[in-house]
Amino acid sequence: MPANQARATRGRVVMLVDNDVQGDSRVQKEARSMAAAGWEVILLGERRDSPLETWMIGDAEVRLVPMNSSLNVAPFTWRRSLRRPLAYPPGRESAYRLELIKARHADLVASFAHLNAKRRAGGSAAAHAVGKAALLPVRVTHKALSVWTRFRAGETRRLRQVRKNDPNLLNQAPIWFWKTTMGNRAWRRLDPSLWQWEIAFGKVIDKLAPDIIHANDFRMLGVGARATIRARAKGRKTKLVWDAHEYAPGLVAKYHHRWLPALTAHEAEFAPYADAVLAVSPSLADLLQQEHGLATRPNVVMNAPVQAPAPDESAAAVADLRTDCGIGADVPLLAYVGGITPVRGVDIIIDALPHLPEVHLAMVSMHPNGKNPVVDRTMERAESLGVADRVHALPYVPHWQVSDYLRPADAAVSPLHHLPNHEIALSNKFFEYSHARLPLITSDIRTMAEMVRSTGQGEVFKAQDLDDFVRVVREVLADPDKYRAAYDKDGLLLSWTWEAQAAVLDSVYSGLVPATAAVTEPAAAATVAPAESLPQVAR
Repeated sequence: MPANQARATRGRVVMLVDNDVQGDSRVQKEARSMAAAGWEVILLGERRDSPLETWMIGDAEVRLVPMNSSLNVAPFTWRRSLRRPLAYPPGRESAYRLELIKARHADLVASFAHLNAKRRAGGSAAAHAVGKAALLPVRVTHKALSVWTRFRAGETRRLRQVRKNDPNLLNQAPIWFWKTTMGNRAWRRLDPSLWQWEIAFGKVIDKLAPDIIHANDFRMLGVGARATIRARAKGRKTKLVWDAHEYAPGLVAKYHHRWLPALTAHEAEFAPYADAVLAVSPSLADLLQQEHGLATRPNVVMNAPVQAPAPDESAAAVADLRTDCGIGADVPLLAYVGGITPVRGVDIIIDALPHLPEVHLAMVSMHPNGKNPVVDRTMERAESLGVADRVHALPYVPHWQVSDYLRPADAAVSPLHHLPNHEIALSNKFFEYSHARLPLITSDIRTMAEMVRSTGQGEVFKAQDLDDFVRVVREVLADPDKYRAAYDKDGLLLSWTWEAQAAVLDSVYSGLVPATAAVTEPAAAATVAPAESLPQVAR
């Protein structure tokens, strides 16, 4: 069919996500599977440093929208404060002043060195004494300025820290004021950076005229809701699907003390506009219904792996995990896949290795962009404990290969700490470990621990308890076949496939848009990047 010819589809779906798509296996699977089901899918992600503008995932088109992040600065960070009146003004002055002090010190050292050199070359003691006396005012002035500058720089640093996360009255009072006076609209004052996605995506969505807007997570909910309102104002029957990946009130504040209150207010304002809500786990579905007073419980679409990869996905051979680690089949091997942060608990695996002298660890955690400072720090920790030779940092593999890649391991680990969002999660790695038929060693976060105990597929240890972790690892490695047998239960793994989840998503779409095929004008093509394989997937 010519590119400019109208075509019959079940409707146009515009998916929105606040990342570059490349590291988000969930949206990749959603886009591919819904396009395969007959929907015209255009997935919009954000473009900052990436040179890509568009590419295809199966029959779905991905477009990266250029985004300006100038709003991504909290207003209070560039204002003076009476809390630390002697702090330098926000900006680069503090760093400049500290470097200037170093430069003046270097000049003073050079002046004294010059005097001493002249004395050693035969200069008189009197001339040397006079020269030192002449430098005395400079020394005194430099010392005073040094003390003063370092004090003010310290005040600047302390002000920056107290403004960031300290739950003191002066930080909380503005939050209380804006929430009291503006209600859920308070996010506009608390964190204006949430507007940057609207500025970047709004006109693009309007031009595409979608039948369904599928907004992934909390930031894109507002973008999708406003686009839906504009579409309906023009007489279109656009529907909004909100795909909640996390429980916003359970997040850990990442940037500053206003970020989380702004985020929860933003979500609360726009949640009522959703025509359908999706959640990644049953626990999250229950929380969202309660939190936002939803009339119906959200549909659960779990982050399960693909059972039957598409032809373009299955063409690439799967690497061998043990070969990549450089070990044989008889070496005990634990596997961990995903990102590394303090709350993900990976350090406990490293700390346990001195107590497990034969055990190796495969960490599939290295980002393909080559920037892996957290992995480097983890390896430094392993080096300090003398176990670096048994820790293997490996790059991510495509999401459809993860389970096959991990299968040669003896057991898999999910050592999450106790946090509200961890308690309700059934993460990507849980399903990937399961389809690899690996015994699962998990911390006692509620939902995952309950599942592991009910299926018998692994053992649970007390989060952040090293002794208990070591005990459980030894127990699992002593009889791994006992836990692998759990996967033989009828239907267990079949219900944990993306194909089963895609059927749920398709039914949600079908319930929003009439079943008769719609004739749509083809979306205006964006500049297509050279054909490349989809980058590796992070979690």
